[in-house]
Amino acid sequence: MSRPLTPLGLTVLRLLADEQMHPYEMQQRIRERAIDHVVKVAHGSLYHTVARLAEQGLIEPVETSREGRRPERTVYAITEAGRDEARARLREFIMRPVQEYPSFGMALAFVSMLPPAEAATLLDRRTVDLEAKLAAHDTVVESLIKQGHSRVSVLEVEFLNSRLRAELDFVRALSEDIKNRRIDWRPPNGGDGEKQ
Repeated sequence: MSRPLTPLGLTVLRLLADEQMHPYEMQQRIRERAIDHVVKVAHGSLYHTVARLAEQGLIEPVETSREGRRPERTVYAITEAGRDEARARLREFIMRPVQEYPSFGMALAFVSMLPPAEAATLLDRRTVDLEAKLAAHDTVVESLIKQGHSRVSVLEVEFLNSRLRAELDFVRALSEDIKNRRIDWRPPNGGDGEKQ
């Protein structure tokens, strides 16, 4: 294989392991199952990924049809090579933690550039957003379970929720620590950050 399988590529292979479908159906399933909460699906990237997987022999067209004036729709199936590659890449993703660079972590590294009161206010706003996301994700999980999806098919949203809860707890505590002056607000190396 020329390039490692991307998360979106793995998503396509997983969907096709369940059943043959065309890219539009894949897009619908990604939204229905909230996979787009854990895999970035930019406009047009799904079709590009499908084309790349077909070139690599990981999926293959099994049927092409046209309805009226609509564009042709090609239905794809996963190949044995695709199953093997998906399993190999999945093992890597599960086994090896990858260093990720979240922008919030970066912002915390530089938070002392802001006045403490402003930082606390911004953290409180983040708390509201996190609470809303958590509620929305909980609703997604409940809805999918009611529709008959098994717990294993919503583990990614459960994982997101556990991370959101941890972040929410951290952000609330940090905001309180700032408001109660339990943090020395001097920037490292005596820079020009805001003082309390």
